[in-house]
Amino acid sequence: MTCDRLTGKSALITGGGSGVGRATALRFAEEGATTIAVFDRDAAAASQTVAAVESLGARGIPLVGDVTSRTTCQSAVDEVVSVHGRLDVLISNAGADGDAPFLEMTDEEWQRVMDVNLTASFVLGQVAARAMASDGQGGVILYTASISGMGASDGDAHYGVSKAGIINLVQSMAIELIAHRIRVNCVSPGPLDTPLSRALLGSDEAMEAARASYPLVPMGRLGKPDEIAAAYAYLASDDAGYTTGQNLVIDGGNHATVFVNPVGTF
Repeated sequence: MTCDRLTGKSALITGGGSGVGRATALRFAEEGATTIAVFDRDAAAASQTVAAVESLGARGIPLVGDVTSRTTCQSAVDEVVSVHGRLDVLISNAGADGDAPFLEMTDEEWQRVMDVNLTASFVLGQVAARAMASDGQGGVILYTASISGMGASDGDAHYGVSKAGIINLVQSMAIELIAHRIRVNCVSPGPLDTPLSRALLGSDEAMEAARASYPLVPMGRLGKPDEIAAAYAYLASDDAGYTTGQNLVIDGGNHATVFVNPVGTF
């Protein structure tokens, strides 16, 4: 069941062409968002999400580019402001991962993940916050972190460190931006059934093996993108008006146990 908590709002969603980003774009349209910008490096995926949100009555804006470019991030925010009049919600969701044991990880692999996950989060957040602060109306900035940022995952040091950085960045931004009426929060998913998970695992057989391993998750299954989208809809709405600087963990109980997820979190 959905409601109309986001009526009249505009949103910019990175990684909006698939997975959590696509599910969030659809959820925002269902909850009444007027303008939804879908920022993705895959033009076809961005266009497909835009078509889906427009079928739900929202205005979609396809934005194709690289989140590691400050120029592109600035252009994305400027486009939403030009079309809608202002940016109400940023969801910085685009991410990168890769299986790289610590002793074999190259500088290039480390930097690739840091650039997409952490540096782009800073840049997008700063650009969006400047736009939100400029008219005095404030806004909401949300990030996709991970339970990997709260503990270790084997062969995933760069990913975990980048997500831990996002969690701290959220806290720092939240305190500094209160004066500008900007709330900042993040969501830390546990293991999800997404295209990124499938790309890392490499085959349908590996994905099924991952599902079978999830007795380690108390709920015994992978999470759904729709479940993360629902959290973002709440955090973007006035229902979360007293919530800032928080990391909302959605992981089927995974982080409440003493087990470490051997597959990683996506």
